[in-house]
Amino acid sequence: MTIMVTGGGGFLGFALLKALKAEGHKLKTINRGFYPELETLGIEVLRGDLADYATVRAALEGVDTLFHVAAKPGVWGPYAGYFDANIKATLNILKVCRELGIKKLIYTSSPSVTFGGFDQENVDESTPYPPQFMAAYPETKAKAEQLVLEANDDDLATVSLRPHLIWGPGDRHLLPRIIDKASKRRLRFIGKPGKKVDAVYIDNAVEAHLCALKRLEIGSVISGKVYFIGNNEPMPMDVIINSILEAASLPQVTKRLSFRFAWTIATLLETFYTLFHIESEPPLTRFMVAQLNTAHWYNPKASQEELGFYPKVTMSEGFARLKQSLEQGRTPSKPSS
Repeated sequence: MTIMVTGGGGFLGFALLKALKAEGHKLKTINRGFYPELETLGIEVLRGDLADYATVRAALEGVDTLFHVAAKPGVWGPYAGYFDANIKATLNILKVCRELGIKKLIYTSSPSVTFGGFDQENVDESTPYPPQFMAAYPETKAKAEQLVLEANDDDLATVSLRPHLIWGPGDRHLLPRIIDKASKRRLRFIGKPGKKVDAVYIDNAVEAHLCALKRLEIGSVISGKVYFIGNNEPMPMDVIINSILEAASLPQVTKRLSFRFAWTIATLLETFYTLFHIESEPPLTRFMVAQLNTAHWYNPKASQEELGFYPKVTMSEGFARLKQSLEQGRTPSKPSS
């Protein structure tokens, strides 16, 4: 079987490629940037923009199954950039899947597509999209997810996975930002303590995608459906962050901002950055404040019974692995650009 993984240079994409390689699949990946570490996997590495139809058509020649992991993440920036990377790219992929007769498409979405600014506690896949989105990323991911699910039919089997806050050794985005801010004494909790979050360890996120590969077929129980993916161990965000800092041998965070104060600061920062056309992300945005002030954990029944997904690495074991990795210097200490 020849499998394409878009976004193989990213945290999840790279880990997924390694797992698929271990299973003996023939692999291809396409990315906009250059990632030397991909060459070490002995796979076919392509470069190009998925928003370009011709690029997608050439890249997917000979592919049997597609993992569409690539996306533009973030909580700030012009809508157009998110549209091209998340929606237009997905439209191109779906079109080419039809043209080339590709039978399986596994899409990596995000739980943020259902987030409307309020607590999400033990919610399941029946949770609707919010009437209004708080950032371009969840809005465009939601639209792309809808396109993928609507494409499921007798010729193409599709499924959408929503892994939540993927973390672990090798992360160049979430963990380095936490560690960098904490080392500069700039990290604060927001809102009332005790809001539980279900973050998923990288190996478990990969396992969920492998489960989808094994069970996805035209007409199967998971085709045309969406699944929340977590570690199934919701715990307060305070505990998660301080456990990460403990693994990094950094002091615990105890200071906290009220939701109202943080929201005001985020609003002022967004206004300032917009007025002066500053392209970089503000230190705080309203979407970030809302996320940090609310609970996010999901009912695992559907992912267990239909997808067959059960996390193999506990949060405790994950923190231990992270500590070992940081001590060996394998996880970047600064966020990637």
